[in-house]
Amino acid sequence: MTDAEIEITADLVRELLREQHPDLAGLAISEVPGGWGNQMWRLGDELAVRMPRTEQAPALQLKERRWLPVLAPRLPLPVPEPVRTGEPSARFPKLWTVMTWVPGEPLDHTAIRRGDHAADVLAGFLGALHEEAPAEAPASEDRGGHPGECTNGFDQFFHSVVPDSLADDVRAVWDDAVAAPGWAGPPVWVHGDLHPANVVVADGTLAGVVDFDSLFAGDPAWDLAAAWVILPAGAAARFFDGYARADEATIRRARGLAALKSLFLMQMGQNGDRGLPGGKPAWGPAGRAALDRVLRDGVPRAGTRGVPPAPEPETSAF
Repeated sequence: MTDAEIEITADLVRELLREQHPDLAGLAISEVPGGWGNQMWRLGDELAVRMPRTEQAPALQLKERRWLPVLAPRLPLPVPEPVRTGEPSARFPKLWTVMTWVPGEPLDHTAIRRGDHAADVLAGFLGALHEEAPAEAPASEDRGGHPGECTNGFDQFFHSVVPDSLADDVRAVWDDAVAAPGWAGPPVWVHGDLHPANVVVADGTLAGVVDFDSLFAGDPAWDLAAAWVILPAGAAARFFDGYARADEATIRRARGLAALKSLFLMQMGQNGDRGLPGGKPAWGPAGRAALDRVLRDGVPRAGTRGVPPAPEPETSAF
């Protein structure tokens, strides 16, 4: 059976629950729009069913099952936690998971109004997450390396979506990130996919972080890019002041990765509904706004709370 032949419906989800978790089968079920590797179904007020629809998704769910119970207790924002496991069956040949529901609205469908507060919250969250990872922590196959290892992907997005009027400025940001020294510390826990669809907002500020299937151990710059990709204009400096652990090289890598992520969002917005589960039309405007912040906000200075700035390179793009 191929993914295309599996129609995931509310009736299917309910039947799976009746078979494997009958005490949950009477709860209300409603589809959650969007999703990529997984299709989400709201289950009652406090739970969600995560149904994989790609070949890679089950293995990524296993990763979340293994590590989210370890990380969640120390994180200051709500994150999804696995509470029940669903096993492959005749009705559905893949594993699936019942998770806790994180209340709020995805940022790609709303806005942060309390920018300073959100910067402080994000700094606290990533400060708590970015602890040294154990040796058995997962690595990433397609992210986590130095920006210089991602030049082909950057070039693809760059030529596809960057307006001519911004091309020189965007290229300068990327070249500066590529020129920055790499991460010299131990691998730390990294969410790996912080963008507007993977954080939720309530009361005008950040209220939760979701979708940890890209979780890996590596360079924190991949998450610190969220200072531009997620936070509103002008908030990056406050964020890095609160985070307080990034030297200037890490901030430069993070800014280049923010440009890369912004271009990716713009590309997905151009694709719209074509071939993408749920469609991603809201990602285009979110990506362009993030790119504008990358270009306008510049590189916040390190060292405001005891972290000395890294030496300036001899050949800087700025």
